[in-house]
Amino acid sequence: MTYETIRVEIEEGIATITLNRPEVLNALNSQVFNELAAAAKNLGEDEGVRGVILTGGEKVFAAGADIKQMASLNAVEVVKSIRPSRIAFNLIENLQKPVISAIAGYALGGGCELSLTTDVRIAADNAQFGLPEIKLGILPGGGGTQRLPRLIGAGKAKELIFSGDIINAEEALRIGLVNKVVSADQLMAEAKKMAKKFISKGAIALQLAKSCINEGLQVDLETGLQYEHKCFALLFATEDQKEGMQAFLEKRKPNFQGR
Repeated sequence: MTYETIRVEIEEGIATITLNRPEVLNALNSQVFNELAAAAKNLGEDEGVRGVILTGGEKVFAAGADIKQMASLNAVEVVKSIRPSRIAFNLIENLQKPVISAIAGYALGGGCELSLTTDVRIAADNAQFGLPEIKLGILPGGGGTQRLPRLIGAGKAKELIFSGDIINAEEALRIGLVNKVVSADQLMAEAKKMAKKFISKGAIALQLAKSCINEGLQVDLETGLQYEHKCFALLFATEDQKEGMQAFLEKRKPNFQGR
């Protein structure tokens, strides 16, 4: 598929999606969301892709939604306009493969919300994060009020959303918004290193582990534990489980095949 607002490259089982609207700081609009959704769907179905990295490039991740597109909308039009972002974000969040966001520069508003849909966030030391929608008389409408509290806790999420403040990479690391901070020139190398570590493991086990975490966050503890138990037992029907345990007993590296 040909994309206009993103680039997709695949190398050694790792797909890199790069937001590609540098002239507007990778502002997010309906076309971007539609192309992200298409890419997520295609990569999810591509058996040759084991992991995904989402980035905006070396200078900026995404500076937020395209305000010019939003400013003149009425309430009915907003409901319709939000749909592409929800579809894209849900597809990325529930992709049955590990997704890492590599974030440099601004990750504001919808850009910050986009990063929240990924499994792991790695930030360059020049990254800045924030949900400044409150300053526009609105609230985060791309999942920020739901995903952020689940990640960093309700109190800190409310502070960031109520104030609209922008925080730097070190503060984002301190509060658990990102997993790691590296120098800007090492951002993609670190993201690829982590992705390679993830995809070296059993693909089915990783897929079910992600599902257990994502599903468990939406239900009570007992329901989540029951789901985990079923997934754990299911893995004993896979060749990867046999290979992994046999390799452990034989003191060698396992050769997982994803089946």
